[in-house]
Order: sequence, then C-alpha cells, then structure tokens
Amino acid sequence: MIVHRCYTNYMVDLKKMRIGIIREGKIPSDNRVPLTPRQCAHISEFYPVDFVIEPSEDRCFKDEEYASEGLLLSSDLSQCDVLMGVKEVPITQLLPGKTYFFFSHTIKKQPYNRKLLQALLDKNIRMIDYEVLRDVMGQRLIAFGHYAGIVGAHNALWTYGKRTGLFSLSRACESHDYEVLRQQYSQVKFPPVKICLTGNGRVANGAIDVLKDMKIREVSPEDYLAKEFDEIVFTQLHGRHYVRNISGDPFVKNEFYNHPERFESSFLPYAASTDIFINAIYWDSRSPRFFSLEDMKSPSFRIKIIADITCDIAPESSVPSTLRASTIADPVYGYNPVTGGLEEPFSPTVIDVMAIDNLPNELPRDASDFFGKQFIENILSELLHQEESAIIDNATICRDGRLTPMYEYLSDFAAGR
Repeated sequence: MIVHRCYTNYMVDLKKMRIGIIREGKIPSDNRVPLTPRQCAHISEFYPVDFVIEPSEDRCFKDEEYASEGLLLSSDLSQCDVLMGVKEVPITQLLPGKTYFFFSHTIKKQPYNRKLLQALLDKNIRMIDYEVLRDVMGQRLIAFGHYAGIVGAHNALWTYGKRTGLFSLSRACESHDYEVLRQQYSQVKFPPVKICLTGNGRVANGAIDVLKDMKIREVSPEDYLAKEFDEIVFTQLHGRHYVRNISGDPFVKNEFYNHPERFESSFLPYAASTDIFINAIYWDSRSPRFFSLEDMKSPSFRIKIIADITCDIAPESSVPSTLRASTIADPVYGYNPVTGGLEEPFSPTVIDVMAIDNLPNELPRDASDFFGKQFIENILSELLHQEESAIIDNATICRDGRLTPMYEYLSDFAAGR
C-alpha cells in the first residue's frame, strides 16, 4: 500500500503538470525506473499530474504494466513539462528547453560527462539532479544507496562462496526480488569468516540489513581485532576506527568531515584480521586511502574479498586495487598484489574485487519502488510548488543556458578548462 500525505484543497488550484518517464538510453542499459506503474497511477489520482510513459523494452516494469494502470504510452514527450529518468541521458536524446530529473554525475567534474554538461547548457535545459536534492540539514532526500548496500553485501558473500566452494548463493540479478534471496539465507551454513564493513550511511545500512538477514552476528571493533571466532561475524567501522589525526590530537568527527587531509589511515590492523572487506563509505578525494598497493603485498594482509560498493576508480579512490568497475554480467575480477595487474578471479594468487557501479540494478523492481516512495514523500510537493522550493532550487544545476549560482564552480569544467 502506498502511503501519501494529506493536502488541503489549495492543491487543486495548481496548474496540472505533465511528467514524462523517459526510456533509459545509456549503454549498458539500466532497468530501473524513477516511478513504478502503481506509483504513477497513485500520483495521478491524488495530485494534479498526468504521465506519459515512453515505451521501452528494457525496463524492469513492462509497458503493459504501465498501460494496465491507465497510463498513456507515447514516444512523443514534447508536451511534457518534466522528464524523469535514472541514468545520464545521451546527448542526442536530450529535448531542448525541458526540465529533466536524472543522475547527471557532473557535480564532481567527472571528465566523462563534461560534454553532457555542455549539452545541458547549450540546449537550455533545466537540470535537477537527484544527487543534490537535500533537506535543510544537507541530508539527501532521494537515493538508491540502500539497495546498493543490499546487493553489495550479498555479492560479497556470493564472491566468497565462489572463491572457496564452501557454500553457494544465487545472483541477485537472477532473482525476482530481495525476498527470494532472503528466504535462501536460512538454508546456507556460512563458514567462520570475519567481515569488516566501513560506513554509516544509507549504503552501509542496506549492507547491514543483509548481514543481519543472514544471521551474521555483529561484534565491536575492539573484539573484532582482539579475538578469533568459531562463527561468521562482522564489525562496522566509523571514521574514528580507520583514520587518526596526523597531529596526534583526538579524533573529532566534524574535523574529519571538513578537513580529511589532516588525517591518515589506521586501517591496517583490520586488514590483518579480515577475510571479506565491504567498503560502503562516501569518500572525499582529500581523505587517506584505507591501505596502499604496497600494503597489499604484505603477508599480514589477510583480505581475500573486496566488495567495493563505493567504487571510486584508482588512483582517486579509497581502495587502490579498484582499477576499474566490474559489471553485473562480469561481477568480479582478480587483483594480483605482486604484479599489480588484473587476472581471472577466484585463484589463490589474487584478491577478488567486486566493484559493480550500478548495484541497485540487480534488484531493479525493489530498488525502483524504494526510490519512487522517496520521490512521493520528499520531492513531489516541492516540484508542484517549485517556485517556492529551496530544495528544487538548490538541486538545479543549470537553467536557461547558465549554471545556477550554487554550481558556478563548474564553469571552467564546462568550458573545457
């Protein structure tokens, strides 16, 4: 059942908005949707919104599922006020003068999307980026991160099973939904290994949900380092556990967040005690890496599986062996710490790296439903009253051919400098 807020009758005075759900065009294709068929129908019933659904053969929700909810399917989105997708829209598919919602991956000056930002400006597009839709405290209001954590943790254990042959799990991408996976966990006997999880946000919380559904016991970081266990266990590390102030002063969280360059890694004791490392932090490029490539050559470096959900690519990365992203079709590669090269996974000479950069797409129906609920709860009313919305304004990267004031720092990047 979809829960919605109650709004007074002034809503009926709003001009009716037409929203287009675009077909994902990025290659490889993404199966997720920003709103499910039922959510679109719900919005149309309770809000002054009509939808047009661009037909697609690749969505996790089929065209017929949208049509069965009474929604219009059409390849003509020219009359839509707002166009919503998930991944970056190919430049040739952008409609000039429109308002778009998608993950643009431009705000960190990602070089592979420089031309996309230039096209958004050239085409006078209003770009509202999901990644920067935040509340007054700066917390993100909408994200797929929870399901990145769910799939990432599942894949970490799947990888260990493939490497050792001690147990087997189904792939998430081969399952209809998470419930299928969850029911499987009670049938698996996991060996006594130690799992280290870093992070405390949406992604990490999703990973913890999986580990707990697997009935894996959580232990304190202190016990994790001091003890060996006859059962599978995990620990969760926060910043104070894996970095220390270079000056020798006590760890202060706000100082670490604002000035990460003042800190150095203190992670190596955990690397010597860990079989499976799940990395679920948000990494600032000024922050120290967890360990170096040289550290990985040491006999004391115990980690054999790295599930790098963060998936920043080396050299600008918290995990230096993440030399490239892996894919849903080919989820794991081997990193040889002696040669520094990539090899086939699951052999004794390599550390297995799972670094899929679109993990939620392994459970696209669940992830899309989760994402759409956040949109309805946190964003929809802001969009309908967008002229009064600081949330929408602060997430608008450009409009009318110009960067907005908050994103003027991208000017040189957009100009190719």
